Amino acid sequence: MCVGSAAIELRGITKRFGNVVANSNVSLSVYGGEILSLLGENGSGKTTLMNMISGIYYPDEGQIFINGEEAVIRSPKDAFKYKIGMIHQHFKLIDVFSAAENVVLGLKEKGKYDIKTVSERVAEISEKYGFDINPDKKIYEMSVSEKQTVEIIKVLYRGADILILDEPTAVLTPQETQKLFTVLRKMREDGKAIIIITHKLHEVLSLSDRVAVLRKGEYIGTVETAKTDEAELTEMMVGKKIELNIERATPENPQDRLVVKNISCKNREGVNVLDEVSFTARSGEILGIAGIAGSGQRELLEAIAGLQHIDGGEIIYNNPKTGSADNLRDKTPLQIRELGVRLSFVPEDRLGMGLVGNMDIVDNMMLRSYRKGKSFFLERKAPKNLAETIIEQLEVVTPSAATPVRKLSGGNVQKVLVGREIAAAPTVLMAAYPVRGLDINSSYAIYNLLNQQKKNGVAVIFVGEDLDVLIELCDRIMVIGSGRVAGIVDGRTADKNKIGLMMTKTQGGNENEQ
Repeated sequence: MCVGSAAIELRGITKRFGNVVANSNVSLSVYGGEILSLLGENGSGKTTLMNMISGIYYPDEGQIFINGEEAVIRSPKDAFKYKIGMIHQHFKLIDVFSAAENVVLGLKEKGKYDIKTVSERVAEISEKYGFDINPDKKIYEMSVSEKQTVEIIKVLYRGADILILDEPTAVLTPQETQKLFTVLRKMREDGKAIIIITHKLHEVLSLSDRVAVLRKGEYIGTVETAKTDEAELTEMMVGKKIELNIERATPENPQDRLVVKNISCKNREGVNVLDEVSFTARSGEILGIAGIAGSGQRELLEAIAGLQHIDGGEIIYNNPKTGSADNLRDKTPLQIRELGVRLSFVPEDRLGMGLVGNMDIVDNMMLRSYRKGKSFFLERKAPKNLAETIIEQLEVVTPSAATPVRKLSGGNVQKVLVGREIAAAPTVLMAAYPVRGLDINSSYAIYNLLNQQKKNGVAVIFVGEDLDVLIELCDRIMVIGSGRVAGIVDGRTADKNKIGLMMTKTQGGNENEQ
């Protein structure tokens, strides 16, 4: 490894967007037959850098060399010419087409177009690297893992020798992740140069040969994976020592706060998205919810918050202030919020669903409190104090609390969104994907906030994508698959592989309630 000229070498790459410097004088190399992990906090310039290699952006300064020769990459078409392929986080596939049709889409094939020949070539690539894919299967019939496989085969079919994968394991089960890693190792053996962008340090350490770190758009350095650890990588990313331990206290005097009994609901097509779901959320504990994307997690939390119509069952809320047992199914979303049941849902479109982009941070705080105003003029002092507290506690990078939210990076928008709900002092806090896309430093700030809520006696329901975090953070973990509860396990004794298998289980019911 690392002998001769690099498969790809960047020298002094700089990219600006107006006054913002996304990448500043970045130089790094990747060799054939190696996997390089690219690490960095949110906004450190990882994706911008990779977008320049794949032809989406063009650098303002610097040079790119492919196999020792300078390359000019002005478009994705140029990138393919240099045998570079990028697999993005959000797949670019046509649902009604088959795998083979998607693979060949946009390519000028020599001679007559023949889907049978394409399918045979797809099968050859699959066999060579260990993919498990049916070339004739339609995209809409596929799992997330299969769709990702089609994207990877698509760039290999075009002859890619340099592959870039952006957060490839974000929505995969542990078993699917291991399958992907096996394939990537086979590609490495075949001499491919692979760059993987990921936030998950344990994956970086288990898969890559070297790790390159960016901080605030600048290249910090590259280290050999075998000679580093999580603490060193985090310090390189953040610029200071960070404690990576999630403290999990034993629940004190847990009380049944939310009792969900046999709730069901259908989507617009009349298909069951929740099917007889039952569980209990207790005060002073964190209940994790694990499941493959689209298994009903969103509908479940929205049903509890009054945002989703349910066809059957009941949601009993034991009110700690009044001692009464209220059926939330009979209440409006506003009444449910007033009772102290809060939903902090971090969607992919954070501004579309959670915050108003043109309003500043203070005004976004007031969105949750203006109804309590007694005069014609809204009281701004408390929301302003709250905004400043959130900015300080969660280290929100912003010029001031008066900055419009749309001018913040995605990760900073997210901190405002989560911080606002936590600051409302709820009795039940439902946090869905609160660390989605956040760097490790910001993620741990949010885990600590959730733990603080737990200590305050709040019943916390946490929907997450990273099983390692669920196991480390949660007291109990409910696994949901195809809208049904596959089981509930103790977080302290949970086995990651067992949870992964439960996530893919479609039959089942409500078993193993702890």
